[in-house]
Amino acid sequence: MTSLPERAGRRCHNVLNPLHSMHYFSPDLGRELAAVGIDDDRGAYFAARAAAMGAVGPGTVTATFYNFSHELVSGHVPGVWRSASPETVLAARVRAVDTTLRRLLGEELIAAKETAEAAELALRATEACVRTARPLYAAHADLPVPEEPHLALWHAATLLREHRGDGHLAVLLGAELDPVEALVSHTATGKGMAPRWALATRGWTRADWEAAVARLRGRGLLDAEGELTEAGVALRATIEADTDRLDRAPYEQLGAAGVERLTELAKVVLTTALANGAFPEGMIGKD
Repeated sequence: MTSLPERAGRRCHNVLNPLHSMHYFSPDLGRELAAVGIDDDRGAYFAARAAAMGAVGPGTVTATFYNFSHELVSGHVPGVWRSASPETVLAARVRAVDTTLRRLLGEELIAAKETAEAAELALRATEACVRTARPLYAAHADLPVPEEPHLALWHAATLLREHRGDGHLAVLLGAELDPVEALVSHTATGKGMAPRWALATRGWTRADWEAAVARLRGRGLLDAEGELTEAGVALRATIEADTDRLDRAPYEQLGAAGVERLTELAKVVLTTALANGAFPEGMIGKD
């Protein structure tokens, strides 16, 4: 294990995470899951992300996903498993990822030696991940690594994303931020999901959102305009720093040079995908 430059692991995560999550916004996922009987967007998301854990109930999904309302989750889970088994969903998910990456990246980048190098580095980083108290990571870590480099890179990005995410939820609990407060405070940084996207996808109402705003104001974390106060900025910074600390092992495994190289390679892949419309416009921001 070696020490890394400050925030090197976070910077690497920030370019790897979208490589995992872009398939949730792809029509290919909806098409593949509709073909096996799951024909609505929310059900498709819950099934695709939860399938690695098996045919779990709504309580497990709500607990591990954190910022979705239980009412929304229970409207789809466990019903999705009556339409398609977790094994069927996982196979459909890989097909969707393959189609999505080929469309967004192009065959030249798919076949590039740099993509294979990025996959190798990312998989090496995952060797230092730990299963303890990280249910979504642990479930995905039990899945086989795809043979094709672009899918192996996506798989490794998934492991690293869920490993960091599981740790992040522990930090949010320690900060005493409930699911809606976590969304509101993250949005207030300008880096989180815009309110209209959060409300449309997470199952919360505008009243839920405004109640969370009021609670955060009561704690001195938001001002009257809904902006983070000095204390709010400090809390969000502490949350990210604590998340970095709990997630340092995979990146220390690579060392400074390896992390820098993986970040560089993943950035090329991400930039290409973004240029080809990987995510909807207006998804991130305060409006």
